[in-house]
Amino acid sequence: MYSEKEGEHMGEEMNNVLYELEEDTQKGKFLTFSLGNEYYGIDIMYVTEIVGIQPITLIPELPNFIRGIINLRGKIIPVMDARIKFNKEPKEYNDRTCIIVIDVLELSIGIIVDAVSEVLPIRNEDIVPPPNLNTGGQKYIKSIGKCNDNVILILDCEKLLNESEMDELKSSNE
Repeated sequence: MYSEKEGEHMGEEMNNVLYELEEDTQKGKFLTFSLGNEYYGIDIMYVTEIVGIQPITLIPELPNFIRGIINLRGKIIPVMDARIKFNKEPKEYNDRTCIIVIDVLELSIGIIVDAVSEVLPIRNEDIVPPPNLNTGGQKYIKSIGKCNDNVILILDCEKLLNESEMDELKSSNE
């Protein structure tokens, strides 16, 4: 038998192993979604949940891609339209339109997308840096994943919004 101290130590070690296992099961996994014919990926560690489109309350004077806020089970969450943020043609929301709720830099944000696809494992060797086209608009594209014959633009969740936009959303959320 183990002494009480050894038992506590083993319990701690087991918790650490379980935590690391959970971390490992999320490593290299991306929630993929579509905007038109393009596929994007978000590191699964940022994703809290996926919900259908909901009534959105407009808030004046926010950036145009921030559609407003939703009340998700009592929590107020700002939502951004990925199409507008990525300079794409706006599209009517339909039954495939989803809101991906992510937690980034102590803020929950909803991202409105055309449709959620699946969670895909993408190996490190199948991820390459984006081409440097000096357009300035690519700051939120972290890398490009190759999966079968598809190209998946992997987003850098921490750069989806710039600092002033984050501050604006945090203050409108208080």
